[in-house]
Amino acid sequence: MLRKKLSKFNIILASGSPRRQRFLKELDIPFTIEIKEVNEIYPKHLKAEEITDYLADLKSKCFTNLNSNDLLITSDTIVWFEETALGKPKNKKDAFLMLKEMSGKQHYVYTSVSIKSCFFQKIFNDVTIVEFEKFTDEEINYYLEKFSPYDKAGSYGIQDWIGLVGVKKITGSYFNVMGLPVHKLYKELLNITQ
Repeated sequence: MLRKKLSKFNIILASGSPRRQRFLKELDIPFTIEIKEVNEIYPKHLKAEEITDYLADLKSKCFTNLNSNDLLITSDTIVWFEETALGKPKNKKDAFLMLKEMSGKQHYVYTSVSIKSCFFQKIFNDVTIVEFEKFTDEEINYYLEKFSPYDKAGSYGIQDWIGLVGVKKITGSYFNVMGLPVHKLYKELLNITQ
């Protein structure tokens, strides 16, 4: 459905995430991937979705030569836990400590998306509340050894083993936790074509 409606646009996804790429494919949207290195530093006073909004916008600013028919999609996801943003872990020890801290508690996953052209920019976000079961050290170590989630905010992928055995409750979009609020992206892209 979107393929036909977006046929006059050249859609650029600025993300190396295989999950985000898969979501766009499943929406049947033709797109190209273009990745530019960004130093993901944000002002320390920002909180929760303010951080992801800022970073999604920051990623879009690397693209200064958009053509008139280009639509650039950038995105950022964080885990927000006890008033702190958890990004990607630095190493195995960092990942272990993150999961140990979140064990048996709830956290928030924020994802922001920027859709940008030469003529406009729309930034939107979504939040999902995830509650974990209590993990043993053995379970955390098993997960880290088998799945190496070092490219994921909060040191976990909800679609991995830890999501199968460790998510007690989820409120909001499952796909948002994977890195893209697909339902909101679909609606925003539809609005652009109307």
